[in-house]
Amino acid sequence: RFICIYPAYLNNKKTIAEGRRIPIDKAVENPTSTEIQDVCAAVGFNVLLEKNKMYPREWNRDVQYRGRVRIQLKQDDGNPCLPQFPTRKSVMLYVAETIPKLKTRTQKMGGSDQNLQQGEGGKKGKGKKKK
Repeated sequence: RFICIYPAYLNNKKTIAEGRRIPIDKAVENPTSTEIQDVCAAVGFNVLLEKNKMYPREWNRDVQYRGRVRIQLKQDDGNPCLPQFPTRKSVMLYVAETIPKLKTRTQKMGGSDQNLQQGEGGKKGKGKKKK
């Protein structure tokens, strides 16, 4: 018994009408299907990543938004595979909580802070030239 999780379910840039399934304060900024797969595999789920699948409501066809993760939530007899995750919502909330802690995310954040500071300096310089 597999469930599907699309990155749009966890994306805080999306509205509920666009496909977000968890509260916006718990959602993540632009999660990828590989990040969802990494988190679920680390917990011990049986995970299958389908790279070329797309969320039907997703209008943007970029590679960044592609992918779907299939997770075995329940065994054949109906019991949960992992007792701490009885529902699909519990899995989604856990994944959204864990993705920001991934090493790839923490490294990207550090790099983007430096880029933002450089960008702000450039904007100030441009402002001075206009005067």
